[in-house]
Amino acid sequence: MLRTEEDCLLHPAPTLADALPRPAPSRITLSGVADDRAMLRTAAELTRDLQRPDPKIYWPDFLGSALVGYGALAGAVLAHSPWAVLACALLAVLALYRATLFIHEITHLNHAHLPGFKLVWNLVIGVPTMLPSFMYEGIHVQHHTRVKYGTTEDPEYLPLALMKPWSLPLFFIVSVLMPIGLIVRFGVLGPLSMVIPPLRRVVVERFSGLQMNPLYRRRPPEGEFAREWFWEELGASIVAVSIIAAALTGVLTPHVLIIYIAIIGGVALLNQARTLVAHRWENEGEPLTVTAQFLDSTNVPDGFLPRLWAPVGLRYHALHHLLPSLPYHALGTAHGRIAGALGAQSTYAQSNHPTLRGLLMRLFASTMARRA
Repeated sequence: MLRTEEDCLLHPAPTLADALPRPAPSRITLSGVADDRAMLRTAAELTRDLQRPDPKIYWPDFLGSALVGYGALAGAVLAHSPWAVLACALLAVLALYRATLFIHEITHLNHAHLPGFKLVWNLVIGVPTMLPSFMYEGIHVQHHTRVKYGTTEDPEYLPLALMKPWSLPLFFIVSVLMPIGLIVRFGVLGPLSMVIPPLRRVVVERFSGLQMNPLYRRRPPEGEFAREWFWEELGASIVAVSIIAAALTGVLTPHVLIIYIAIIGGVALLNQARTLVAHRWENEGEPLTVTAQFLDSTNVPDGFLPRLWAPVGLRYHALHHLLPSLPYHALGTAHGRIAGALGAQSTYAQSNHPTLRGLLMRLFASTMARRA
């Protein structure tokens, strides 16, 4: 939903820059960028007919990706040749990654247009991989709030481009360890927290969301969402406890466990690489206009590879921040319309980039420049 001058007045608030080690001054002052009203108006007008999700695209795409992913995982477990194991594991990572990223669509969908999709997604992907949708719902939407984006209240933002070089390797290491962390979260901490109230508060606040901001604290769920959370967490805990029990009793062999953890870790690693280039990460914690948020985000619209490492429309991440309710299958059409209408010299064109490698190198160079 686009918001310009109708937005509420902003009030000073603690920023990420106040809580983190102070970096060198940013080269781009995003907080000084005013809204490009012509771009916002054009984006809204040209995409009014693209707002409705198409079930004939969502269901086959999701279920097909999940089927290929689980089939390839089974192939990796059963294969005898190391090369066959590697090929199946790579296919499993790509397919399960695509199926998993529908969690992003779930947070933005009008579920009346896709009845049952969230439930089936949780049964097929969310619960079995211990990434139920409550881990993202209620979290991601705050990343799209104008007054919270890039501040201490944004669970999905850190000024990575303004931090030290060691921060980037740390993010990759954390992602590789995510499968083990999820087993501990749902197999140990979750069940224990049900009988230890102080632990429950910590688990809910700090270990119940796909968040990257260490300062963010999640609030307890309420109403219908609390009931959904309960059942999703229960399912994920049953899976985690079963994995622990099967591993300890020898039912789940080290060979199978290692392949499973490696594939889920590969999904997390690929997603982390995508996350690191989804934004420029140059905001020091100030509230930004919609246009400034757009300029701090990226599109990688061209080529085949972005369809693999940023599937389900996420290669149009800057456009997604302009039009967060637009379904993933409409983003390519929307991008073509807007880019064609505004031209190569427009504000819109400034968020278009050619490759993942170039964006990663830009981020790495920015952190290296702040070693001192």
